[in-house]
Amino acid sequence: MSVFRNLSRISQYSYSSKPHTLNTIVTNRFHAPLSTFLSHFATATATNTHTDYLAPHVGLGPTKAHEKSRVVVLGTGWAGSRLMKGLDPNIYDIVCVSPRNHMVFTPLLASTCVGTLEFRSVAEPIARIQPAISREPGSYFFLANCTSIDTDHHVVHCETVTEGEETLDPWKFTISYDKLVIALGAQPTTFGIHGVYEHAIFLREVYHAQEIRRKLLLNLMLSDVPGIGKEEKQRLLHCVVVGGGPTGVEFSGELSDFIMRDVRQRYAHVKDYIHVTLIEANEILSSFDDRLRRYATKQLTKSGVRLVRGIVKDVQEKKIILNDGTEVPYGLLVWSTGVGPSPIVRSLDLPKSPGGRIGIDEWLRVPSVQDVFAIGDCSGFVESTGRPVLPALAQVAERQGKYLAALLNKIGRANGSRANSIKDMDFGDPFVYKHLGSMATIGSYKALVDLRQSKEAKGLSLAGFLSWFVWRSAYLTRVVSWRNRFYVAINWATTFVFGRDISRI
Repeated sequence: MSVFRNLSRISQYSYSSKPHTLNTIVTNRFHAPLSTFLSHFATATATNTHTDYLAPHVGLGPTKAHEKSRVVVLGTGWAGSRLMKGLDPNIYDIVCVSPRNHMVFTPLLASTCVGTLEFRSVAEPIARIQPAISREPGSYFFLANCTSIDTDHHVVHCETVTEGEETLDPWKFTISYDKLVIALGAQPTTFGIHGVYEHAIFLREVYHAQEIRRKLLLNLMLSDVPGIGKEEKQRLLHCVVVGGGPTGVEFSGELSDFIMRDVRQRYAHVKDYIHVTLIEANEILSSFDDRLRRYATKQLTKSGVRLVRGIVKDVQEKKIILNDGTEVPYGLLVWSTGVGPSPIVRSLDLPKSPGGRIGIDEWLRVPSVQDVFAIGDCSGFVESTGRPVLPALAQVAERQGKYLAALLNKIGRANGSRANSIKDMDFGDPFVYKHLGSMATIGSYKALVDLRQSKEAKGLSLAGFLSWFVWRSAYLTRVVSWRNRFYVAINWATTFVFGRDISRI
């Protein structure tokens, strides 16, 4: 943000009554290294007699012949992060635009809500995933949102992310690209149900997990205050999870473990009031084998999780209303009912796949526009490819990012890295996705492992303690870096010995 603070100061000088040249401003106001930094930015100028004024909107202009080609990546999720990790910085300058500067290892996010893991254990800075972003002179990370894309002129329009009352107004800027990769992910689906955004908490980002943890611990402490009635205690300590997919089931399992192993020891006065309810319209874990679903239902019920089949009709401040009129009071409401296209994805004037995602062909290109690719949850095959839209899974996004990184490196080595230079190039083999299976933990040192390639196919499926060991081993090896693996292993060990951290920080 310091970069944009300096840029904003420069823009203020452009309108002052006393004329300044850019060189004078940089010399008088900033150290020499900033002038080197600003040389990478293109600015629009207006001439007034002998003075050139700096325009209020700056940006990265088109790359010159002596510079490396530029890949602009929108997003730092599974797809975007894996792509940047695989890109060759000797071929491309890499510019990343995202409202967060880290990748989240989402399979373990539920564990951070109850203190099994700390938040830093599931977050990896982008600068560690692709060091060129912080080292190479033409590569950058911008904490900003993409607001629009001009595919005709190869330009991305962005606006900085601001926070709090004392920060600067959002700064608007543009970035020219040779290749653009859209990896904007998706947003939680609410099905248009009133009150979800106002009263429920999602579970897709670290700040969501932080909010859940603070709310849970606050309710535990408030329920112990003298004068709180029995009915209000039951409401405060009623945790409701809407959505019976892997995220909702894993969070319910973690929560039931937290209640049985920590709450009953450290909040003995209210231990009999805290309960977990999981609401699902159909079957929980619908993508898993029938035998595994029945096992999960049995174990969750045994752990104290109440399973309710129903559809949420309305969400109010202290209760939700189901389609049959049942009112369910809650103190904590977690919403996990799948994902859909975000507003920016819907607003882009690009081909769309069924469901509203950005349409792509077999090589992950966006049809009808040059040099634009889309990967991850925001993308889906167009109908003309004859391929189904792939599920919004981490393994799909990661595999697409890996494939596209190799493809862009191949394009760069074949002198196709510049804008509008790959019209007749042979891209080679198209992207093919092979499902590796699904896993989910259900608490009490038990998990499910389903290694079938599809719902109809036959394959190995496991449940119980052995599956839990496989689940932990697999995710420990899949965590982004050795740094995170160390954090996760230490957190698991300390939780096993000393219990979960219940500090409300």
